[in-house]
Amino acid sequence: MSRVAEILRYPLKAHGREQISQVALKKGEAMPWDRVWAVTHEATRHADGWLSCSNFTRAAKAPELMAITAELTEATETLTLRHPKRPDLVFRPDDDVVAFLEWMKPLMPQNRAASTGILRLNGRGFTDSDFASVSLSSHASHAAVEQQVGKSLSHHRWRSNFWLDGMNAWDEFALVGRKVSLGDTVLEVRERITRCRATTANPETGARDADTLGALKQLGHQEFGVCAAVIQSGLVREGDRLEVL
Repeated sequence: MSRVAEILRYPLKAHGREQISQVALKKGEAMPWDRVWAVTHEATRHADGWLSCSNFTRAAKAPELMAITAELTEATETLTLRHPKRPDLVFRPDDDVVAFLEWMKPLMPQNRAASTGILRLNGRGFTDSDFASVSLSSHASHAAVEQQVGKSLSHHRWRSNFWLDGMNAWDEFALVGRKVSLGDTVLEVRERITRCRATTANPETGARDADTLGALKQLGHQEFGVCAAVIQSGLVREGDRLEVL
């Protein structure tokens, strides 16, 4: 029986993870407060609405970002960012952009486009998929990657929303095209998630220290986890069951 082991959100895309105990999902939307903000850079193609990940500062190009953790105070929309090499930063992404840009500058490679600002997209969020989505991954699949790499790895490399226990490795791929209940909500699983170099960086240190992409390719693909659309609103809690409908 598959159950939700962990729930995570990433309020500022690519800049910190936050674990939560439950979340109320809404039909047609991404996870509340997940990737609602994203950091632009010098080559960002500005447009109204959703933009692809290449338009934002991300850990695939700046691995130090993987070591950021986040804590969002929803009532005031205040975000606290923590990194082992930086003092804690408490700021409001809509207002305190200059302070944020100064804080993150030492974490950015000098040969990459400099970060320039922060965009906000309510409801839809700046998910990597071109539709509003939530992501699901399995601890068993992560263990299979660890075995292939030959050492223990933090599962936070994959930056998923829902972590599932009680599955065999890669069982989640068979959910594509299916509807599943997760707690009180219903999801339609749409596609596998193709992974990038961000996963090669250690979420504790920000250093590239594992060939996760090579391990996936040895397993016959470059994908980890699946993304799904919310088709029925509802509450999801740690420990809730996943059932195929």
